[in-house]
Amino acid sequence: MSLVLDMPAAKSRPRLRPALHTHLLPRLIPLGNATLGVGLLLGLWWLGGWVIASNPATANFAGFAPGPAFKSLWKLISGGSLWSIMQPSLLRILGGLAWAIAIGVPVGIAIGRIAALRNLTHLPFQFLRMISPLSWMPIAVLSFSSWEGAIVFLIFAAAVWPITFATANGIRKIDPAWFKVARNLGARSWQMLLQIILPAAAQDVLTGIRLALGTAWVVLVPAEYLGVTSGLGYAINDARDTLEYDRLAAIVVVIGIVGFLLDWICLTLIKRYGWSREG
Repeated sequence: MSLVLDMPAAKSRPRLRPALHTHLLPRLIPLGNATLGVGLLLGLWWLGGWVIASNPATANFAGFAPGPAFKSLWKLISGGSLWSIMQPSLLRILGGLAWAIAIGVPVGIAIGRIAALRNLTHLPFQFLRMISPLSWMPIAVLSFSSWEGAIVFLIFAAAVWPITFATANGIRKIDPAWFKVARNLGARSWQMLLQIILPAAAQDVLTGIRLALGTAWVVLVPAEYLGVTSGLGYAINDARDTLEYDRLAAIVVVIGIVGFLLDWICLTLIKRYGWSREG
């Protein structure tokens, strides 16, 4: 009788292993890799902080170590001052990115659809694209009445080109036969825009926005070093001037975390709204 009762249990054991491999392991492996990578990064950071603190010539910079940096970060969070530091930078990024999307997407559609316009603008656009956005800072200061407008313009100058060229690339990949079919069915220009162009190029446009956001986030911090009294760049500059290196390191951590989250949002939108022929 006991042999009969033990047989189902014995048969059920092999079935648990495939379930473990097919469902649990694919989730644990990326989590383990991410944890290991972050652990190695923190370990190198701690080692660098220990080397700095051990050397009398650099001991004054010991606040860069993980311990003081995270303590300062907790003070910023618990004191409620972190959001007031981040908010101006986020608003500037959104403003510059909005202008880049509003101009880059239509221009990208135009040069992607019209070969003559693409050939005409190729050399000037490539030339302008290779100019560092921060090089426009003196012109931006003269052109705008406030540093807020100048910083938004610099972010726009950094973000517009990835969006423009990614959009154009997505438009050029659309099968021309789709437009012929749409015309034969009596579709108007705005209908082709909404039903063919935007859905087909959505993944490329969103990818361009993701690249533009990464570039704009890098440009934002040095742009905020001068002229403004708010934002992440100003907070770094202020911490350096007051020799608060633990606070400086905490702001650097915040910049990395916020930038990572913004990139993750863009990647999620690409997966959610991206279109592919295989789908």
